[in-house]
Amino acid sequence: MQHFFRKFFHFIHPETRFFAVDLAMYLAVMSVFLWSIFSGAEASGYNWQWNRVPRYIFTFTDGTFHFGPLLTGLGVTLEITCYSMVLAFLFGLTAVLLRYSKSIIARYIALLYVELIRNTPLMLQVLIMYFVIAPVLEMERFLSAVLALALFEGAYIAEIFRAGIGSVPKGQWEAAESVGLSRFHIYRLVVLPQAIRATLPPLTGQAVSLVKDSALVSVIAIYDLTMQGQAIISETYLTFEIWFIVALIYLLITVSLSFVVHFLEKKYSYDF
Repeated sequence: MQHFFRKFFHFIHPETRFFAVDLAMYLAVMSVFLWSIFSGAEASGYNWQWNRVPRYIFTFTDGTFHFGPLLTGLGVTLEITCYSMVLAFLFGLTAVLLRYSKSIIARYIALLYVELIRNTPLMLQVLIMYFVIAPVLEMERFLSAVLALALFEGAYIAEIFRAGIGSVPKGQWEAAESVGLSRFHIYRLVVLPQAIRATLPPLTGQAVSLVKDSALVSVIAIYDLTMQGQAIISETYLTFEIWFIVALIYLLITVSLSFVVHFLEKKYSYDF
């Protein structure tokens, strides 16, 4: 039997073995973590009521499927995340292009934006955007939340792009200039395609961070997933059950996003 297992593991691909070991360790850690939480809750006399949870996720009425508050809040979270990610990408790309501009004013504007945003808390930025800037510009609550998240994530994306552009060999810049390409075409055709591929893993991390950071918009009463969870808990006192479900939903989103981008990274990556 021992000889059989030795031969079996010998023929398994090394990456598969490493993945299996990592998965086993992760499941073991999560099992211990969940056991400690459930044990602590039971020791404190908490009354688990999982049977009351499904109605807050979805319901069937006369054979018709209806979203519960948590799925409704998830829709708002995904909407905010998608809009914010697109704007953050544009803000980050604009900022990094200004950093590489020949204009001193443009470079200092980009530097001020990046340093100011990265060195102040996101919650403070959300509150300033909603209570100070939004009334002046007559923005709605949803738009102010999207802009606050986009500006915050855009500053980090700008630094990711700056590292990616810096990784492009200088010889490629010189070769593009030697064939008469303008600066715009050098960026569009030569530099940015390589920089984006090189920065795909950190951009994935930033997208995952945006999904989690979107929970902060609940402080301005946007009924996203987190706010819906808080509202349900205040009415039902299902504290542990609802927060576990909310955490699981966030986990499913971020893990799915990581798998998709990992697939794209393996498909389109190449050696520079």
